[in-house]
Amino acid sequence: MGVQGLSSFVQENRLIYRDIRFRNNKLVIDGNNLIYLLYFRSGLDQRHGGEYGAFEDLIEKFIKFLSNCRVEPYVVLDGGSDPTNKKLETLKKRVEDRIQKAHNMAMGQQEKVLPPLDKLVFIQTLARLKVPMARCFGEADKHIASLASEWGCPVLSDDSDFYIFDLPGGLLPIAHFQWEAKGQDGIPCKHYTTSSFCDVFNIQRQILPAFAALAGNDCVNLREMGVYPSWAKFAPAGSGKTARLQGLLRWLRGFQRPQDALKAALGLMGKLSSNKEVEVLQGLTLGMNEYQLPPSDLRCFFTKGTVPVLPEEMDLVPDWVRLALIQGRLSGGVLNVLLLKRMKLSFAVDDSSKPSANLTSRPIRQVTYGLLLGDKSRFLVEEWDRVDLKLDIVTVQPVLRGAALQLKLETLDKADRPLVLRVLLETLAVKQEVLDGVPAHLRLPVAVTCYWLQKARPPPDLRLLQALLLGMVTGTRALQAVNTRRMDLDVVHSFNQWQICISDSIHLNQLIGCPLPEPHIARLYQGTLAHQLFHRLESEVNPELLLSDALQDRTLYRTLLAAVLQSQTTPSSGARRGGAPPQQPLHDLTAKLKQVSLLDEDDDEEDEEEEEAAAGGKSMVKTYGDPSWETVSVKTRFRTKP
Repeated sequence: MGVQGLSSFVQENRLIYRDIRFRNNKLVIDGNNLIYLLYFRSGLDQRHGGEYGAFEDLIEKFIKFLSNCRVEPYVVLDGGSDPTNKKLETLKKRVEDRIQKAHNMAMGQQEKVLPPLDKLVFIQTLARLKVPMARCFGEADKHIASLASEWGCPVLSDDSDFYIFDLPGGLLPIAHFQWEAKGQDGIPCKHYTTSSFCDVFNIQRQILPAFAALAGNDCVNLREMGVYPSWAKFAPAGSGKTARLQGLLRWLRGFQRPQDALKAALGLMGKLSSNKEVEVLQGLTLGMNEYQLPPSDLRCFFTKGTVPVLPEEMDLVPDWVRLALIQGRLSGGVLNVLLLKRMKLSFAVDDSSKPSANLTSRPIRQVTYGLLLGDKSRFLVEEWDRVDLKLDIVTVQPVLRGAALQLKLETLDKADRPLVLRVLLETLAVKQEVLDGVPAHLRLPVAVTCYWLQKARPPPDLRLLQALLLGMVTGTRALQAVNTRRMDLDVVHSFNQWQICISDSIHLNQLIGCPLPEPHIARLYQGTLAHQLFHRLESEVNPELLLSDALQDRTLYRTLLAAVLQSQTTPSSGARRGGAPPQQPLHDLTAKLKQVSLLDEDDDEEDEEEEEAAAGGKSMVKTYGDPSWETVSVKTRFRTKP
């Protein structure tokens, strides 16, 4: 949600704000907004697929600083889309905008594009830190406002709709929340209240929802209805870019009741037919009613663990799914599939001339759809993907086969672990024995990597595989040099495919009760490191020379490599049954894997020598013939989290 142009308008009228130091209070946090704040304000890399370790650090620091100021955070996240579809066109425009931004960034322009796994990292970190968190059964704004209103505490967000909700505790705009500059007396920030806004512009507080509707929000846009009121003519001279909102606020000064203002506004829209008047007035009323707050359904969840009652149209959602959703153990996409038969996909930084990176993992999502919708073949799911720079809405058939035929959504949470494990491994076309020697926390990533090698187009290069496995082994966060040369879009595309396969596999794994442990994303993949490792390997250096803690790391690397090799030489029946035809001759890659996995005794001697050289858990990755690369210090991270 958002009011068109309101955020920048308020920023230019600083008298509305009051400077405060915030401490000793509850704080209801707009989780989606906080993700943007932490990732983008920190300047973390966006072009290479995410710096998840550093992102996790920021989340930890943020929560720690709140705790030091005795602030109790309650994080609320968006769930599924509005089932009424009243914002459908707005949603489509946002998706198209994300597609364009992702392409622009790939072409070297400055944009803001979140990496594919950022929300998973956010949720995993909050859960580990035991921060109270809830995922709504729809858009979060009203739920956030209702909870904050009942508790009398402020909201932390940059969503402009919170300038309209009448919140007793007011709003703390994220852009002005200086959490890193905290002192003994609290966190410096700016405090907004509707009363201060109305005092500055001399209007009644009850008129604010009418102001939002007439200005245009996610529910109503007068221009799209073909009417063009000119509010700027009511603005004072010299209003400049803010003339539209300044004029509208001046015009609203004479009204006491919102409905009177809406009816009067019809007279400023030219000659309208009676039918058009009804349409416009209904649209404005709908946009205005978005700011009426119902009783909070999250208060009892946070205080008593009570799951909110769903609207009537959501009755088909099983109780166990509702609980898992609100606790953040299932993605909001589950509701979209169940209620709307729709899935909005994500778009990473990528070259739009390439096929969508989402195509590789579509077979995984089809199994998820099948488990959610059952064997009712009449249902198809709309996937919102892209072709080039255009939004492409594709109907996808849910799939139920093999072990999945024995499962029903209503009792899925009670299914036997061996059965749901078979479902996961059949979907990824991996035999269980392939994973037997792999550490538990890496079994799902290794299984996904085996799937990615089979399904990705173009076929992944051996160096891509080696870079991913090296990253899994090191879990590295800190890099002391950054690649200065032009981004390799082929590498970006292939790693995007892998990340989206990981994301979709985690969501399937969650739905069936996590038969494989959920991987710690912040230790699994670091975008800049993965790209640097890939380019180091271009010189055909032995990948094991890039590892520190030689014996421990090399043993793990060899274990992962052996598992991948085994999966490629003994494909599972799930890879052949009902799946896509083979996309690449795997014997070439398999031969290379065998070659690099043959380690002679000299390598073992090198292990001992390099262990001595790597004292302190730190090694220097050497430069191999590329002057644009500086020496990179890689630290292996195995510290225990508090």
